[in-house]
Amino acid sequence: MNGYKEKIRGTEPDVAVIIPCFNEALAIGIVLDNFKAALPQAKLYVFDNNSTDQTAKVAVEHGATVVHVALRGKGNVVRRMFADVDADIYVMADGDATYHAPSACLLIKTLIDGRLDMVVGARVESDQGVGGATYRPGHRLGNKLLTGCVQQIFGGSFRDMLSGYRVFSRRYVKSFPAQSHGFEIETELNVHALELRMPCAEIDTPYGARPEGSTSKLSTYRDGWRILKTIGRLVLSEKPLQFFGWLGAFLMAASVALAVPIILEFEQTGLVRRFPTLGLVTALMLCGVVSGVSGLILHGITQMRRELKRLVYLSITDSNKASHSS
Repeated sequence: MNGYKEKIRGTEPDVAVIIPCFNEALAIGIVLDNFKAALPQAKLYVFDNNSTDQTAKVAVEHGATVVHVALRGKGNVVRRMFADVDADIYVMADGDATYHAPSACLLIKTLIDGRLDMVVGARVESDQGVGGATYRPGHRLGNKLLTGCVQQIFGGSFRDMLSGYRVFSRRYVKSFPAQSHGFEIETELNVHALELRMPCAEIDTPYGARPEGSTSKLSTYRDGWRILKTIGRLVLSEKPLQFFGWLGAFLMAASVALAVPIILEFEQTGLVRRFPTLGLVTALMLCGVVSGVSGLILHGITQMRRELKRLVYLSITDSNKASHSS
């Protein structure tokens, strides 16, 4: 166990392996066996998202506690997992057998040693999958673009924002207000940590191929669009001053640009002939001012909401951090 068990007051921490699943009967047995070997004292939970195959049956046969989640979508499953499971440390991985279970020990040790709230297992392709690359080029490119977008807007240094292999502290899990429904949940996980300035880390982990016959549930374009919409929603909710401030500045600049010819004509002739343009100038200026004021008001609300989330985060006892202060 790489010595991580001694880190919490000399005893082994309560570790829960939580696995969201949808139609992973071919892979879930492998996943559970691998995590059981890597973390023999951990409790294994499979949250079955209305699978139509034998996922739940196979999971029970391999020693997992199975919870059925009726609402489709990974975000809905993560919300249920975080609400239902109590532990000191949470290891989350997909049920497709692509993540490297032995790396969980290193991720947990990093979390405890660094007194962190989240450690992300950045995917490093370890082999070629069935019928082509394990990590499809479209997914790789989309991940880079979306990760870069989040870095520019929210900061941080994550290289693999969409990885489903993560280790969390209890504080993180119990303070996370999951809102996403589908695969865009990974974006929300990162932004939550960045907005509360939680201590996090990222470690390279091998990323393998699915078992033959198993198919990915990801859609490059559909899920990519959902992630972009999630980023946009998070910008509006977490960075309203920047969004509405820039929008207001653009509208006011456009108003001034349209007003210049009217002012010059008035100085030369003493007449105002372009009343429709003048009306547009007035409307744009008013919209710009309203946008700026709205940004200021929403910024105050966002700051208050962020402080409340921080207070909730601080109110949760985290044995990982308590052990270092004792």
